[in-house]
Amino acid sequence: MSPMHRREREAFILDALSRDGSLSVAQLARDLDVSEVTIRAQLRELETRGLLSRTHGGAHSTSAQNVLERQREHEEEKERIAVAAAHLVEDGDRLMIEAGTTTSRIVRHLVGRRGVQIVTNSTLVFAAARHNTGLTVILTGGTFHRPSESMVGPIALRAIRDFHVRLAFVGTDGFTIRRGLSTQFAEGAEVIAAMHDQADATWLVADSSKFGRAGFVRVLDLADLTGIVSDSGLAPEARSSLATTRVDLRVA
Repeated sequence: MSPMHRREREAFILDALSRDGSLSVAQLARDLDVSEVTIRAQLRELETRGLLSRTHGGAHSTSAQNVLERQREHEEEKERIAVAAAHLVEDGDRLMIEAGTTTSRIVRHLVGRRGVQIVTNSTLVFAAARHNTGLTVILTGGTFHRPSESMVGPIALRAIRDFHVRLAFVGTDGFTIRRGLSTQFAEGAEVIAAMHDQADATWLVADSSKFGRAGFVRVLDLADLTGIVSDSGLAPEARSSLATTRVDLRVA
């Protein structure tokens, strides 16, 4: 079996999991026209990478798979936003990067920077930064929140408050003129607020689909931000509304 065939099967399995939540070995073997032994071996491999959990006769999705799916949403826009955000970072900078599928991409575009120190509660940021020798990564510790691949809670907050940085990059589940930034869980909101308090400048990085949405927990007002990096899908009326806040809007 060629490596390409394995990769194609992997993509099929993960797409099926993201769509259906669970699947059976027997059905996969029929769909992919391979033996059940081959499917079980591939499921074992994917489980060791944290991308699914095997069950008797099949597998079901995990939080890691859910994060991977979120990473693929608006992928081109998120990549452009990350490039633009990375341009704000200078050699020798001190950063905080909050957990998120857009924020974690920023690190990939810091190749060539030297002496940059990053405080983060994100395992995705750590994974992206670990092989870049120009970056020093400080993980906050805390309670692991699987759906966001992040560390939260009192330990994470205490760690954040031990540092002062020039820039904080944060994400959001939604932002509006009236309600500001919001998210779906309180512990994530606490982390964003703590990073904002310890930074000279706080930048929201969020694709245009987030504008107009309101999450469950309020985080910050737009006036608390230094700037927003979003994408060209942001409607003209949205840009006009954001201009009234006097926040520095960068469109990638």
